[in-house]
Amino acid sequence: MRMIGAFALAFGVFLSGFVISEPAPYELMMVAQVAIWFLLGLRLSKRVIVLLAFLLVFNAGGFLSLLVMSDLGEGPMYLAVSTFLALTSVFYAAVTEDDHRRLSLIFKAWVVAALITSMLGILGYFNAIPGFQVFTLYDRAKGAFQDPNVFGPFLVTPSLFLVYGLLTGRVSSMPLKILGLLILALGIFLSFSRAAWGLFLIATVMLVLLMLLKERSTAFRLKILVLTLLAVVFLVIALMVALQFEQVSNLFLSRTKAVQDYDGGHLGRFARHRIGFMMAMENPLGIGPMVFATIFPEAEHNIWLKSLTTHGWLGFVSYVSLMCWTVAEGFRYLLRDRPWQPFLMIAWVSFVGHLIIGNVIDTDHWRHFFLLLGIIWGCMALELKWQRQQRQ
Repeated sequence: MRMIGAFALAFGVFLSGFVISEPAPYELMMVAQVAIWFLLGLRLSKRVIVLLAFLLVFNAGGFLSLLVMSDLGEGPMYLAVSTFLALTSVFYAAVTEDDHRRLSLIFKAWVVAALITSMLGILGYFNAIPGFQVFTLYDRAKGAFQDPNVFGPFLVTPSLFLVYGLLTGRVSSMPLKILGLLILALGIFLSFSRAAWGLFLIATVMLVLLMLLKERSTAFRLKILVLTLLAVVFLVIALMVALQFEQVSNLFLSRTKAVQDYDGGHLGRFARHRIGFMMAMENPLGIGPMVFATIFPEAEHNIWLKSLTTHGWLGFVSYVSLMCWTVAEGFRYLLRDRPWQPFLMIAWVSFVGHLIIGNVIDTDHWRHFFLLLGIIWGCMALELKWQRQQRQ
């Protein structure tokens, strides 16, 4: 039974890398899995119940926003998905607290999914196989996702897992990890998502800095610095090779502009942010799911504004409180020597990076974001359980 549960958990994480249409196989798998795990006795600790309470209040604010909508449209379904994703976060936290060894399984399944979906995006981008253009959008790799802006960030956390393995693992395993990292880095690059580029850079730097703080040995710190420099060299070489293709270089030059026309133009991204926050101050219950995009040319593209417009003041306060608690409490336990510390470290830096890019993109329905949230809260619950055991 334990083996079946482990396989189901890994397969669920694996399916999070394949969301071409909704509902995706991930939803169908996770609905059944969450129900079965809890029916078979998976418990929620007090710490995980706190996470559940925050997420329920957040989504309750969303359902209250339906009261101000003249046409419900897809609003109820949108909030049903939001609630489902919240429950997956609670599920991941509970299974992590139940057995910390599952974290290794989760991350390895994530790496496999990332490698496959990245390869699909790369092959589709270069037209290597007829029909694989379905894995691109607007001349950008999107893998088995609907949007390159979700595809790119999805690859970042497994990339960090490989970076950590390179810096701490055996020399014999380095070639495979380097190959995997190059595949994921190329996938991130070909997504041409500035948010994904920034997330990869920020999270990698943060992870290396934390490892330098954690390790007291001068020799180990020197190893980290040397391997980091070698990794940078490999990535630069790969980037230079990719830029030899005219299609790649043209789009790269276009995407590296700090402010695109749709960012700073009339009713562009930043103008919508300003107007949207002013609008939200006049609507305590919000304006309803996806209503913003019917008023303006595009959606909010700012997770804080999205929380206000879709979940009202109640949801916004709950969301901000949850994010602050997650970052602060997770940071407290980052450098404590525990079996789950590497996974907490990787998840935490990736989570913080996602919060940063959330200022220019909506992350409210990103499945892997809720996976990260669940991992961090699961590790927090593990720490409290470990402390209780030490006192006893």
